[in-house]
Amino acid sequence: MDSATIRKKFLDFFESKGHNIVPSAPLVLKNDPSLLFTNSGMVQFKDSFLGNEEPQHNRIADTQKCLRVSGKHNDLEDVGLDTYHHTMFEMLGNWSFGNYFKKEAIAWAWELLTDIYVLPKDRLYVTVFGGDKKDNLPVDTDAENLWKQHIAADRILHGNKKDNFWEMGEQGPCGPCSEIHIDLRSDEEVKKKPGKELVNNDHPQVVEIWNLVFMEFNRKADGSLEKLPAQHVDTGMGFERLCMAIQKKTSNYDTDVFRPLINFIALHADNYSYGDDAKKDIAVRVMADHIRAVSFAIADGQLPSNTGAGYVIRRILRRAVRYGFSYLNFKEPFIYRLVPLLALQLKDVFPELHQQEDYVTRVVHEEEISFLRTLEKGIRRFEEVLPIESEIMDAEKVVVARTVEEMSNTMINSDIKFKILQNKEVPGYFAFELYDTFGFPLDLTSLIARERGFIVDEKGFKEEMQKQKSRSKIDAVKETGDWIVIGTDQKTEFIGYEKLESEIRIVKYRKVKQKNKELFQLVFNKTPFFAESGGQVGDKGVIESPNEKIEIADTKKENELIVHFAERLPESFNSTFTAKVNQHKRELTKDNHSATHLLHAALRQVLGKHVEQKGSLVNEKMLRFDFSHFAPMTSIEIDKVESIVNEKIRANIPLIEQRNVPIDKAKSLGAMALFGEKYGEFVRVITFDPKFSIELCGGTHVSATGNIGLFKIVSESSVAASVRRIEAVTAEGAQEYVNGYIAVVHEIKTLLKNPKDFIVSLQNLIEEKQLLEKKLEGVYQAQANVLKDELALKAIKSNGHTLILEKVSVPNSDTLKNIAYALRNQFDDLLLVLAADIEGKPQVAVMIGEKLETTKKFHAGNMIKELAKEIDGGGGGQSFFATAGGKNLAGLDNVLIEVRKLLK
Repeated sequence: MDSATIRKKFLDFFESKGHNIVPSAPLVLKNDPSLLFTNSGMVQFKDSFLGNEEPQHNRIADTQKCLRVSGKHNDLEDVGLDTYHHTMFEMLGNWSFGNYFKKEAIAWAWELLTDIYVLPKDRLYVTVFGGDKKDNLPVDTDAENLWKQHIAADRILHGNKKDNFWEMGEQGPCGPCSEIHIDLRSDEEVKKKPGKELVNNDHPQVVEIWNLVFMEFNRKADGSLEKLPAQHVDTGMGFERLCMAIQKKTSNYDTDVFRPLINFIALHADNYSYGDDAKKDIAVRVMADHIRAVSFAIADGQLPSNTGAGYVIRRILRRAVRYGFSYLNFKEPFIYRLVPLLALQLKDVFPELHQQEDYVTRVVHEEEISFLRTLEKGIRRFEEVLPIESEIMDAEKVVVARTVEEMSNTMINSDIKFKILQNKEVPGYFAFELYDTFGFPLDLTSLIARERGFIVDEKGFKEEMQKQKSRSKIDAVKETGDWIVIGTDQKTEFIGYEKLESEIRIVKYRKVKQKNKELFQLVFNKTPFFAESGGQVGDKGVIESPNEKIEIADTKKENELIVHFAERLPESFNSTFTAKVNQHKRELTKDNHSATHLLHAALRQVLGKHVEQKGSLVNEKMLRFDFSHFAPMTSIEIDKVESIVNEKIRANIPLIEQRNVPIDKAKSLGAMALFGEKYGEFVRVITFDPKFSIELCGGTHVSATGNIGLFKIVSESSVAASVRRIEAVTAEGAQEYVNGYIAVVHEIKTLLKNPKDFIVSLQNLIEEKQLLEKKLEGVYQAQANVLKDELALKAIKSNGHTLILEKVSVPNSDTLKNIAYALRNQFDDLLLVLAADIEGKPQVAVMIGEKLETTKKFHAGNMIKELAKEIDGGGGGQSFFATAGGKNLAGLDNVLIEVRKLLK
């Protein structure tokens, strides 16, 4: 049975049991502060479990893309090393929201596994919650007795709280769970040791395939449990493990989920077949797994970056590149070639990748190019501190003597190199520097070190890694109290499309503390405050009662719960408050948001239909719009886009707003749905001329385009591979921007004595300046030639080389450099150190002649880093020439003194 059939049978089975089949939510989360990625099937239904929204159906099933690489569920370092961990995986699941419970969930799970998939009953085991004294919870005898109707009692095992009590997080819905495990070992192995002894013991062939969670409790901030008002079922079955079991494989990677990718990688690796080499096999598994996570994250809207979720995606991709680079000899970009294969494989179940295949391929390709460059830099950095062969052979002499000339080649890196020579070990802190700065994994550092006969201080590396994790945890610590409900808890009604002011009641609140700042989150029965979403920032304003006024500093969504942030609580919660949105800020934000819709449509008209929104930021000051495009926009294209938007503004096109439109109908109207956004069955459609702009959008907008006033593009730049960014201003912001430029023009005209044509005057001024600079260069060159000759006369012979040590004054750094090169051409055994005063700023130059350089007695780059300390500066360069700048002009004399000391 192939994987596509396995997936279809699951969905068909639960559809026959009255479940509504829903699509996978995006891999990347937008409104959940507790998670970066969807890490389980239940995440998209979190609000239903939390009571923030009514589920659209009380029975649901789906296959969900999941990613576990950060937070509690962090499997990244295990991926590829074993046969069953993954970054991205599919989770098949069925849910009941207050409908059926344990009886049906258990019976249907058994029916599907044994009757539909025909898994051997004598290889299955189940676990039930064995109780917990701390939480005062008994054994889940209900589940145990229900299982006895299907499976022998000796195959029902009691599990502890860690394995058999599922919790959403430190707070929130939770409950006992029942896991189904399968023993995939050979008959011979089963006879030696029963599978029940290996359940939940990390055996690669005795694995959990399905977890049935029975949610009936809520974990409070103080750790106590309370009963939920309704009982729910949340099940999750690992699709890849299920395929392994049904296809009778011993590894997830041997199933048809991964083999097409694995075969392609092995085909293009040098003289290698999968299964021939354990280390290469790991590399292949890493690459096959990681391209899935990276591709779908990008398709769902998350570009690789240096922060947040983007950093996680970049880290996954770089891990794959490193393994290919280190073990499969992929020195050029390769992983991007897997994207079309993956897109074709999953186009029927997850079409978003197939629809964006070219775009995702471009992004991955550019990321690979960039990281391979970084790897080269890291290798060069490593080579700087690894001792060369002559130093290794003469290690004892280096350790004991370390005279200036002997160690001048390692001046800057001498501490690290000395420790390597002394201990035959690369220090842990340096291994961590390579990891943190250049993305070197510990195994790559160890590989390069072993080639030179050294080991790596792994303990020290782990200590540095733990220090970094501890710093991150301190930054991320967030204390969240329990919700305090006032009166009757209820879902907040958003009335902000029509009203900016309304009477409201506070229905619940809680205290949050992060980075030593204490805030309060307030939830109202209804609100005119727009919560940050879809790129639009949240509203600010106040809530007022007759006795007090409280500032609302921000409004955000936590899943679907609208939360208002305040620095203090009201004195009385029983008051009726008037909520007032900052109207001026809202109006300007609306201008910018509607302008993004016009901009999007104009870009597609000018550049082509391949343009898709990839991100946006809309506030009262400006708009930022990221979009897919393969090249920088020309000035002509920018002008054309800007003109189209302003034409639509002047046309004063009225807004057409449609609410609660069925998603399929909205798409049939031509509404643009954005990849990576989660849409419900009913959506809001925003139209500015049906022939120009129709989008699905929940943001606030102008009633007619004329309200925007003026649109002006401020910049166009690159964000990532094949992603461009436009920043623009509208209304007051555009007026201020244009007025600012007009003011600059007036200032220039005044400085030029108000010429008739100030452009011509500017051009003449520039030409005059260039002519004078050319004449000045001639003067400088003549002075440099005189100075060079004077320095040559001061040269002395010392220890077999020509030595020039002088303090000089020169007009610029180019003159200093030219003098140094001229003297190098004159003396092939030159050792030159110049301490230069360049218009009151200190600079030092070290130059070594061609003949002297071959002796390796001196290294200009390393010497300059030591000498730079005397002028409170820093610098670097090559082995024969280097420069340094600094802040301490008085230190120039000390530079020459220090050199003379070193040469004694």
